[in-house]
Order: sequence, then structure tokens, then C-alpha cells
Amino acid sequence: MAYRKLGVDNKHRRSMLATLTKQVIMNGKITTTETRAKEVRKMVDKMITYGKKGSLGDRRRALAFVHNDKEVVNKVFNELVPRYQNRNGGYTQILKLQERRGDGALMVILKLMDEEA
Repeated sequence: MAYRKLGVDNKHRRSMLATLTKQVIMNGKITTTETRAKEVRKMVDKMITYGKKGSLGDRRRALAFVHNDKEVVNKVFNELVPRYQNRNGGYTQILKLQERRGDGALMVILKLMDEEA
């Protein structure tokens, strides 16, 4: 699997992606850089796909990814899955904002899709 390194070591990258994924699921949207958003989008889609499969193994994989945060996994399995039941992917949307003032990185809003399909 190809991935972006995001300028940090592997442990930091996985932890950062898990935290951003939790924030997207709990809050519905986050503001971050474009490269981070593109990586987090993959993880959010994977979490919702785990929820749609719904097996015990998928629930455990989801828990392992978000560092045993049961609240996040329950929200995915109980609230988001019925919302996206008829959708075959594309659960997130990236909206571009202006560049960050300090380093010129392109800022975006990563949010969950609103309508049910």
C-alpha cells in the first residue's frame, strides 16, 4: 500500500491519522492540509466500510485503528452505517480553502457527506 510519509516517522504518522480520523467521525468535519486530508479520507472510508460489513472482526479492526475508542466505533456502526447504507464509497468531501499564511500549505475542509445518497 502506497502512502504519504507526511514528514514524520511511522508511529507518529499512524497516531496522527487515527486522531484525525476520530475527529472527522465525531465532529463531521476538520480543517487540515490537503495532503493530510487525502490520507485521512482513506482511513474514514475504511472505517465506514468496516461498519457496513458489521462483523465482530471488523469491529475489532476498527477499535484497533482508533486506539480502542469505543465511542467512535459505536458512532460508525450505529449512526453512520445506516446513513450511508445505499452508498458504495465516497463518504467524505474535500473543500479547498486558502493557503496557510506561514508556509503556504493549501488548507482544506474534510467533511462527511451530508445526504444519504
